[in-house]
Order: sequence, then C-alpha cells, then structure tokens
Amino acid sequence: MKTYELKNINETHEFAREFAKTLHAPVCVALHGDLGMGKSEIARTIIQTLRGADTVVPSPTFTIVQNYDGISHFDLYRINDKSELVEIGLPYALQNDITLIEWPEIAADILPPDTIHIYITGDGDARNITIK
Repeated sequence: MKTYELKNINETHEFAREFAKTLHAPVCVALHGDLGMGKSEIARTIIQTLRGADTVVPSPTFTIVQNYDGISHFDLYRINDKSELVEIGLPYALQNDITLIEWPEIAADILPPDTIHIYITGDGDARNITIK
C-alpha cells in the first residue's frame, strides 16, 4: 500500500502521468472515490500520457465505455446488473487491455486478483491517493 498527498490539480496530473508509465497490458486499475474526487481526471491523464496529449477523452458516464487502442475506460456508475458487464466487453478488456474502471464495485467478483485499486479522497483541490 502506498499513499500520496497531492496539494492541487497539477500534482494530481503529475501523479497520473508517472503512474501511467508503469502500466502494461493486460492490467486493471480500479478507481474508487466519491463524485468529484477526480477519477475521470486521473483516467484522462493516464490515457493522454499513453496515447498522446491531443487525445480527446470524454467521460464515459453516458457511453459506459470508451476505447483508445488497447486502453479501455469504463464508468460502471449506471450499471445495475452484473450481466451487463459481459455485454459492454469488460471481461475481454480485462484479459487484453489496460483497463481503467470508475465505480468498480459492481464488478468486484470478476476483477483480476492483481487489480490495482486507487482510492481517492480529498478536500478542495487537495487529494489523498492510496494505492493497494
């Protein structure tokens, strides 16, 4: 377990850029945190670090999944039934891609044992990030 205390959004971006450089497929990163804690911002920075700063990375809140040439970004907030996880391609992504998952709780039963869990808490622009 490792914890980071980040003072502002710039430090959060720097954390995500450095973390991105450690990722190699297949790997799963589960992003945990309340609304507004920066799950999408961290995922966006990871994707832009690995696929280019000009990569457009919308939040997958409504599309549920976005793919970026070997990186799959899931937002499971609106998933109500575990059977939907197969329909949206999560098992395939877990076996083949760098898989970033926001709101991963509903998928807990199928996440690989070596999933990297990132827990984000904070106040204002400061964030505490714990990696397990």
